[in-house]
Order: sequence, then C-alpha cells, then structure tokens
Amino acid sequence: MDLPALFEEKMKRLLGPEYDNYLSCFNEPRHYGLRVNTSKISVEDFLKIAPWHLEPVPWIRNGFYYDGEKDQPAKHPYYFAGLYYLQEPSAMTPADRLPVEPGDRVLDLCAAPGGKATELGARLMGDGLLAANDLSASRARGLLKNLELFGVGNLLLLCEEPGRLIPYFYEYFDKILIDAPCSGEGMFRKDRKMIRAWEEHGPDYFSKIQKSLITQAAQMLRPGGMLLYSTCTFSPEENEQTVEYLLEKDSRFEVCEMKGYEGFCQGIPEMAAGDFALKEELRKTVRIFPHKMKGEGHFLALLKKRADRNSEEKTTAGSVWNQPGRSGKSQLPAELTEFLSLLTRNLDSERIKIRGSSVYYMPERLPDLKGIRFLRTGLLLGELKKKRFEPSQALAMNLKKEEYAFTIDFSSQDDRVIRYLKGETLDVSDLVSADEKGWYLVCVDGYSLGFGKLSGQTLKNKYLPGWRWQSL
Repeated sequence: MDLPALFEEKMKRLLGPEYDNYLSCFNEPRHYGLRVNTSKISVEDFLKIAPWHLEPVPWIRNGFYYDGEKDQPAKHPYYFAGLYYLQEPSAMTPADRLPVEPGDRVLDLCAAPGGKATELGARLMGDGLLAANDLSASRARGLLKNLELFGVGNLLLLCEEPGRLIPYFYEYFDKILIDAPCSGEGMFRKDRKMIRAWEEHGPDYFSKIQKSLITQAAQMLRPGGMLLYSTCTFSPEENEQTVEYLLEKDSRFEVCEMKGYEGFCQGIPEMAAGDFALKEELRKTVRIFPHKMKGEGHFLALLKKRADRNSEEKTTAGSVWNQPGRSGKSQLPAELTEFLSLLTRNLDSERIKIRGSSVYYMPERLPDLKGIRFLRTGLLLGELKKKRFEPSQALAMNLKKEEYAFTIDFSSQDDRVIRYLKGETLDVSDLVSADEKGWYLVCVDGYSLGFGKLSGQTLKNKYLPGWRWQSL
C-alpha cells in the first residue's frame, strides 16, 4: 500500500509502536454495515425477517455487519421499505452518541448523503424537528430521497451556507451534529481514491473550514444543548485542535464523556496547543482506529453548552411560519378532506398548508424562512389535481400499514413486489374483490412501499418513477 510520506510520518507520531499494526489492517477486507430503522421496525422484529446472516456491531444498538461479498441488501424489497440504511460501521457512531430524544429540535449541519440524518430522524419518532442542511443542491436532493425513504416527515431540508442560518436559528436547536468535511484519512483503507484527494486538499485546507463550521453551529445551539463534532480523519489539526478552538472561543462549552467501547481510544491532547485545563478536556474525545476494531477511522467529540442565569427556554430568533397558503379544516378542499378521512392517524388541521398545488404537513414552531434556500418543509402529503388529490411517495413511506384504511400486502417472496417497484401495472384479483377501487397503500410483509390506484382488480402503479428498481 503506497501512502503519502507526510501521512506516514504523522501516523508514526500518533501511533508509535502500534503503527505496524495499523499498516497491516490495509490487508484486511473492508467491513459492510447495516443500520435498522427503529422508527419503522424494532431490532428484534427485523432479525426475525432478515434473510441474511447478520453480526451485531457491538457498540451500536441497531447496527449489524453483513457479508458484502455475498449479500445484496440494497436489492431487497425491505430496503425499498426503508427498514434499514447501509452504512460503514464506524460512521454509525456519531448519530448514535448524540442523545437525541423525541421532541428535540435537531440540526445536521453537513447532512448529505443522509447516513447520520436518517438515524437522527428515526430517533425523533415523528416528534420534534430534524433540520438537515447541505450546501450542494444535488447532494441535498439525494439526501431528501433518503430521508423520505426512512419515513421522516418532521423535516426541514435546507441548502445554505451555515453562516446564513444563524439569524434564523440563533440558539434554536437542542442538539446539533457536525459531521464535518475533512481530509478523509480514516477512509484510506475503504476507498483508495481518498489518498489522491488528500494530496490535493489536506488537513490544512479542511481545518479552516471546520473551525468556521463549529463556531457557527455553536451560535445555533441553545444553552443546555449538546453538539457532536465528528470527522473521518486522524489529523489533530482537524480533530482535537478544532475542538480546542471552540473551547477557547466560547467558555460555555465543555467536553462530555461518551458511552465507551473497548476499541475506542481517548483523544490525544498532546497534539493540541492550548493550556493544560483545555488539554485535559480533550481526553474525553474519542478516536476510532481501524486496527483496533472492525470499522474505519473516526473522531468524535460530544460538547455541551452550559446555560447561565440569563438563558431563556427554547427560543427562536424568527417568527412562526408565515408563508402564503390555506390552512384550517374548514378551508381544505373536499377531495383532500375525503382522502384524509382514510387515515387513522390524527393530523392537526392547522398544520396542513397548501402552497400552489402541493399539500404539506408542517413541523411546529418553525421560524420564518424567507430569504434562505430550502428544498422541503415538513411532510409532502400530495398534490391537488383537477378536483382530485394524489397522495405522495413521501406520505406512503411515512405511514404504517395500520394507519391507512385500504392496503395490499405482498409477501417479499411474491414476484409482484419487484414488478411493483419497477413501475408495472399488477393483477391483484386474488387479493381484492371486484367492486373495490381507489387509492391503496402497497406493502411488503406489512411495511409500506408506495401507493397504487385500484380499479377492476387491477392496480395502477403510482410508485415514484425516480425511485424505481434498476436491474443490475
């Protein structure tokens, strides 16, 4: 394995006598991970239906290893039902160690492609707000698909420079995750292309970005809130020194202990430049090395923003959502009201907003977003079209089978599942009577996949074209 000489010198200083053990891990196979979506299915129930051999990731309660050379979980209907996310095991750690609870207002500042955001959204269990931001519009669109596939509806998807968010969300969030862009040294074994990228943009380039991100995020965290900073690199400039930079800038922050694991290593405060007290705080940060555990390289720091006497409870800098739109049960179109009557879940009619032909179910207590870029606010319920309402793919993924009046539930062994995912019209005469018609929620083994429209025992496919099954 040809590694850059400067990188080798740094790793020898970091690891000392363990350096040879680190080098030997490049000859070992990479590890493939699967993380269960616990907002849709419990770990116990998932293990009963999973068709692969899974080995627990010991430090992640809902994480598992699978055989990436033999199994293809991305080509199984359960993937299309949003029952799990495929993610490198070490990369599961940041979202796992940020203590998100239902009702929290959470920001994932650098969220694409969504591995961490989907877990944060699942932990909210539909209560609270997940704000997911990515500067790139193309990455943000991919992020939106992953969040919708996971069934996250209490969503605000932003596409902005982090600094521009501060006036809208000053001291607004309870929890913030920064999985910062970095030099990627921890991924060298998994993806050899990262080495060339490192040679083009190394730690010095990224450390400036990271210091900016962490201080900007700090302003959006409420007093008493928690921030988790992570990278997939070994560079002290991007890790301990970035955390140290925040501690020096804002004395309200302190480093918190995280739930440990036998393979975790302490931070290396000797690589920081501050005073002794700050250096000792940095021992509470966590380093993950690939020669010590079955995962790639990572760094994590969990920080808390202390409250003071003048701190106010969960305030927002802006006003509540005030975009134009109709709301209120009496103002909803009849075709929308008729469809909503098929839901067994109670929706607050005041949170239903119509903008153009699109109908949304909005999160609570949003600030006024005028002036910043966003791709989605809330759950897209569907579209109003010429005196009819068409429910969305996002709504289908957000619903549980028991929350909708009419369902067609296929076994995962039924070839019609794949045909549905490919967009085909289906004969379902064995499952419904001749007089049944209307919108049906299509499920696999009890978990939603999308909608179809039934007429004459034929199911017209309404699976979202951009999501359809692509043959290898």
